Amino acid sequence: MPEPTKKAVSAFIRKPKSQTVEAGTTVIFEAETEKADAKVRWQQDSKDITASDKYAISAEGNKHSLTINNAAAEDAAGYAVIAGGSKVKFELKIKEAEAKAPAKVAAKAPAAESPPEAVPATDAPPAAPAEAPSGALPDNSTEAPAAPAKASETNGHAPGTGAHDSLPETHQPDTRQDLTGLFSEKPQSGEVTVGENITFVAKVCGESLLKKPTVRWFKGKWMDLASKSGKHLQLKEHYERSTKTYTFEMHIIAAKANFAGGYRCEVSSRDKFDSCNFELTVHEARAVEGFDIRAAFRRTSTDGGEDSGELDFSALLKKRDSFLKSGHRMVQVSTEPDVDVWEILSKAPPSEYEKIAFQYGITDLRGMLKRLKKMKKEEKKSAAFLKKLDPAYQVEKGHKIKLQIEVANPDAEVKWLKNGQAIHPTGSKYIFESVGNKRFLTINNCSLADDAAYTCVVGDEKSFTELFVKEPPVLIVRNLEDQMVMKGERVELECEVSEEGAQVKWEKDGVELTRDESFKYRFKKDGCKHVLIINEATKEDCGHYRVKTNGGQSMAELMVQEKELEVYQNIADLTVKAKDQAVFKCEVSDENVKGIWYKNGVEVKANARTHITHIGRIHKLTIDDVRPEDEGDYTFVPEGYAFNLSAKLNFLEVKIDFVPRQDPPKIHLDCMGRTADSTILVVAGNKLRLDVPITGDPAPTVVWTKAEKVLADSGGRVHVESSKGHCIFTIEGAERQDEGVYSVIVRNPAGEDTADINVKVVDVPDPPQAPRILSVGEDSCVVQWDPPLFDGGQPVLGYVLERKKKKSYRWMRLNFDPYKETTYEAKRMIEGMTYEMRVYAVNAIGMSRPSSASEPFVPIAPSSEPTGLCVDDISDTTISLKWRTPEKVGSAGIDGYGVEYCKEGSDEWIPAFEGLTERTSVIIRDLPTGEKMLFRVRAFNVAGPSPPATLPQAVTIREIMQRPKIWIPRNLRQTIIKKVGETVNLVIPFQGKPRPKVTWFKNDEPLDPKQVSVRNSDTDSILFIRRTERKDSGVYELQVQIENVEDKASVTIQIVDLPGPPQTLKVVDVWGFNVALEWKPPKDNGNCDIIGYTIQKADKKTMEWYTVFEQYRRTNCVVSDLIMGNEYVFRVFAMNMVGLSPEPCFSKDSAYIQKTGIVYKPPNYKEHNFSEAPKFTHPLVNRSVISGYNATLSCSVRGIPKPKITWYKNKMDISNEAKYRMFSKQGVLTLEIRKPCPFDGGVYMCKAVNDSGEDIVECKLEVRPQITKEDLKK
Repeated sequence: MPEPTKKAVSAFIRKPKSQTVEAGTTVIFEAETEKADAKVRWQQDSKDITASDKYAISAEGNKHSLTINNAAAEDAAGYAVIAGGSKVKFELKIKEAEAKAPAKVAAKAPAAESPPEAVPATDAPPAAPAEAPSGALPDNSTEAPAAPAKASETNGHAPGTGAHDSLPETHQPDTRQDLTGLFSEKPQSGEVTVGENITFVAKVCGESLLKKPTVRWFKGKWMDLASKSGKHLQLKEHYERSTKTYTFEMHIIAAKANFAGGYRCEVSSRDKFDSCNFELTVHEARAVEGFDIRAAFRRTSTDGGEDSGELDFSALLKKRDSFLKSGHRMVQVSTEPDVDVWEILSKAPPSEYEKIAFQYGITDLRGMLKRLKKMKKEEKKSAAFLKKLDPAYQVEKGHKIKLQIEVANPDAEVKWLKNGQAIHPTGSKYIFESVGNKRFLTINNCSLADDAAYTCVVGDEKSFTELFVKEPPVLIVRNLEDQMVMKGERVELECEVSEEGAQVKWEKDGVELTRDESFKYRFKKDGCKHVLIINEATKEDCGHYRVKTNGGQSMAELMVQEKELEVYQNIADLTVKAKDQAVFKCEVSDENVKGIWYKNGVEVKANARTHITHIGRIHKLTIDDVRPEDEGDYTFVPEGYAFNLSAKLNFLEVKIDFVPRQDPPKIHLDCMGRTADSTILVVAGNKLRLDVPITGDPAPTVVWTKAEKVLADSGGRVHVESSKGHCIFTIEGAERQDEGVYSVIVRNPAGEDTADINVKVVDVPDPPQAPRILSVGEDSCVVQWDPPLFDGGQPVLGYVLERKKKKSYRWMRLNFDPYKETTYEAKRMIEGMTYEMRVYAVNAIGMSRPSSASEPFVPIAPSSEPTGLCVDDISDTTISLKWRTPEKVGSAGIDGYGVEYCKEGSDEWIPAFEGLTERTSVIIRDLPTGEKMLFRVRAFNVAGPSPPATLPQAVTIREIMQRPKIWIPRNLRQTIIKKVGETVNLVIPFQGKPRPKVTWFKNDEPLDPKQVSVRNSDTDSILFIRRTERKDSGVYELQVQIENVEDKASVTIQIVDLPGPPQTLKVVDVWGFNVALEWKPPKDNGNCDIIGYTIQKADKKTMEWYTVFEQYRRTNCVVSDLIMGNEYVFRVFAMNMVGLSPEPCFSKDSAYIQKTGIVYKPPNYKEHNFSEAPKFTHPLVNRSVISGYNATLSCSVRGIPKPKITWYKNKMDISNEAKYRMFSKQGVLTLEIRKPCPFDGGVYMCKAVNDSGEDIVECKLEVRPQITKEDLKK
């Protein structure tokens, strides 16, 4: 927002107001300070007031009051309250109680007991509404308009008369049309009753707009209503495709009294802008019961009792006005027939308007002010202004604006004010201009401090305007980042902008997110940070989110992944004997997931024998003291997931049979197809438990071996147990080296048995090798990687890829299903942003660790082909090419250009030079003469070469003959005047091929190289004189020649110097206090005209010189006001355009001013006749000018009295022709011809006439047409 105007800080937050009370009442003035401990003083007529019976002073916290008891006429005075450096003044006025007694009685009397005729009409206007009969309207009343509630159906217009009619002209809304005119329908002012609705509509035609316009609604000057949307305010918009019209609506719901005021609607689209001001008037609710005038009186103080404070008549008038408009009752207002209220109002000051309106029963205060304003406007129209300032202007920060008015008097003085303070020119900030009747105020480099009210004052009249300085665009400092979250997680999209409190707009897939969806989205501001919060993400929240400001935008992608629960360890089938313990164990990826255990479809409940535990990711079901009824199918179901884990519990019955005393040992393996050579898979990190049933009598001994190495229970990871009928081998946390063939040997005296068990440890694969970026595109890249060195014992099912921005720490997954190939094309990236990639390998066990990140890369695309390739120049062996940069460059920029050529009919393109060139032009040398060649140019960047730009046809390598032509610059076509000692450096371009021969001449003679330096090139010639002298003046001629063809041009140089001193200064006559001097012009005028003389005098006593005349043109003068009795000498300097002559000419004789006697007898002189016939001292000169450039004709004339000058063309008077301008200054006459054409050529004559005679001088003017390059070629 623009910076508000700084105001002086006041110590008061509530100030006492002036009051008018009746004699004998008690008056209370109240004030409230910012600080509770502030010391407050009360004064009457600048004298401090102390507490007494008359005055009571109280202070409670920061509230202070002054009470005046029994107010009398002597208490009517000026009062003040002082706190710190702040002083607030107010007045107390006393009126006699008898003057208002009838009004009080009338106000308090019941309606039934006080008919209208019982009270004089002038004393009881407030009682009229309650007492008027319902049958008729009074003579001066008007029919009440329709209910304001219908304003919403008429786009803010009140029915009947326009909404503006009820406003005074000083409060009329600004309905001016801006230059851009974006609005096809502007919102109009409207009226509404408290509690009802109203709608304002603005329409914008979209036919000429490239994108949707931006509309902002304001209340007052700066309050943006976009942040106030809610219960009472709604902003809506829609687009009609048939008419291509954008409609913007502002709905005000259940209006309140404080909604009244000025509103503004602004619409902008790129470089176009338009705005419209309108008013909202909120009326009080309709009166249903009898109107109580006592309740309508409202006082400004609420704490001082019934009689405290100041009567506010505006509230009464508004309420009575609303009562009249309701249409339920009729009002009869009585006025004095012989009193003209409008005449009284026209003579009264504005501060008395409310009092007069109340006294004479005028209830329509706004209508009264409007009519009064029109009356005053008709009486007095602006005599000072022809054109006033517009109501408002707008300018962007850093730009300049020019305010313009037109005044009636061209010589009028204008004063500019800013917020009531005079503007003084300071530096280049403010520039004041005056051109004829127009006055300009230019404000350069506008800042927010220039956002203010400006006033132009001419005499007693003023013109007002407001200047709005548009804020700079808000930039996005830190962009949004892509995110990938799980379903149900909280998402925070955060960005940072350049200014605190800036307004931003959030969009999802191009649809704006508003606060109406607060149940789903939350918007958070923290200084420059803006955050979009999504509490529980769902799949519908996937998409592209964009944050926009008026200076930029940022986009990020949100991906929501369904939670996939991975099973790290499944439950296994168990075979247990009676009295043993059965443990079902599984491990899942999410430690927060709960589950339910089932047995044969029935939920398992915990009891004394059954224990259910959940520790981290491990879920266990433990059954102690297994019984036959525990046998069955057990299932674990994770909550929230549609799958389960199942296993079977087998109960092993021990049968006791009679056997011989010795039974050889036997190993009973029942797994993997009941084969002894079985393979058991175990996931790395899990427990390996081999439970082998054995029999034998006596009980056999058990030995476990691996690779002929005996495995014993060492207290580490390996545990060996033997029990009756079982031998158990356990490895905690299986590792890859635990893989192999395990042998179990059982022995007893009756024999032995052996079995081999093949154990295979499987794991997640190793991470793949670091990915390689094969190629990049505008928003994509192709990445390749090598498979992992170890697949974990299971085949690799595929790969998962992730990417991230280089400066970010958040990786985003690109695919959820394993990708089987080792080459992948990643898309939907932002061009110019640096990314990194990494890869996971996936097998049946799980996902590997991520690979190393790839080398950073930037998605870019080659630029488009260069444009405008053409031949700039060509010779027998070289060619010069030039081109423009490509239309589409891209974020990577351009590293350079490559140029290639080939012979016509060949496909072999040869580079014109090694490497690249950054320039957009090149000269290719050593080409074969006469050969037809093709040329092409390509732009290169990181992504590679662009498509080539090729010449449309082959070019023959041969120099083209070009006639020599000299192009004299415009500033060298007139005489070049330089002072002695200055430098002359003339650059004159020419053309011609082959290179022409260049020759310089001075006054038709070759130049002396010792005095003048000349340097020639292929396209221009430079004439250089380091220190000029008088002898360097003359006409310099340049000649360029190619074989027998040549061209010539001349330049005139005039070297000027200081003039010499005047000659023979002598005193011609001395009389009274005057001396007549005469002298001759100097011999040396410095090579330019003498423009005047400087005459000085000196008293011979002091010899201090004083200047008498400066730039005096004549060669004689009279020096006056000399001092009697002094002797004077004189000297004269000559002056030309360079300056004064170094030496003056002194008078040989001195002049003595004689002292006069007591009686002076003036001599009698014959009156001299000074009249002189006109005579031209400098004639007109024949001229030849070029068409289209202003030309002037000058001459000088003398004559007494001043002659009348008339100009003629071909003997026709041209004095009143608009094409010509005539000037006359000190005898020098000038005729300016604006942009002459050949028709303006002819004989021009100047005629001077006075009473003594006349004189004529004439010349010829030739107007030559302009010669263009096309004419020369013809």
